[in-house]
Amino acid sequence: MATQAWIAKQRRQPKFAVRAYNRCRLCGRRRGYLRKFAMCRLCFRKHALQGDLPGVVKASW
Repeated sequence: MATQAWIAKQRRQPKFAVRAYNRCRLCGRRRGYLRKFAMCRLCFRKHALQGDLPGVVKASW
């Protein structure tokens, strides 16, 4: 879980564009971010298994 200070700092406009980074919309985690779903891998897995993400199914072969 990201602290509120880090989340607030990330919302500000960075001094240089390359310093911008993505955070999970749900928990604020910055590592393991999936751009297509705008969330981290942990939140993605949790919501995919609950069936909250349309079109996402567990792979089996």
